[in-house]
Amino acid sequence: MSRLAAFVAGGLFGIGLAVSSMTRPEKIVGFLDVFGPWDPTLAFVMAGALLAHGATAPVVRRVRTPLYAPTFEQPVRDRPDAALIGGSALFGVGWGLAGFCPGPALVALASFDARPIVFVTAMVAGMAIFTATRRGASAGALTPEEPCG
Repeated sequence: MSRLAAFVAGGLFGIGLAVSSMTRPEKIVGFLDVFGPWDPTLAFVMAGALLAHGATAPVVRRVRTPLYAPTFEQPVRDRPDAALIGGSALFGVGWGLAGFCPGPALVALASFDARPIVFVTAMVAGMAIFTATRRGASAGALTPEEPCG
């Protein structure tokens, strides 16, 4: 049942990305280009996400356990480390250059355009390289069992 719930939630998210045109790199680049012809569309999508979160977060906080998991997953670290800051910077640079982030790129694969195919291929290759180089060593990787601090 949890996989079905995840599939439905992911599908709904993907439909939202497609309807809002967030699968089009020019929309993202247009938002990030504040000195050119700025496109505020992404800001409206983010505002909608914040409104949805704001409306549902108080309800979720009152629930003791999630419907399809044994516990709620909570962050275990209370401050950023070098891996988080470096990864965030790399993600932001890639997002700005390509106009894709992982979710919209996966949805955009349905368009059979070469751009998301190249992006997803590079993303999967990067994940494989990361996994191969970090195998056996946490090296700052966040794990649910690791204590804060």
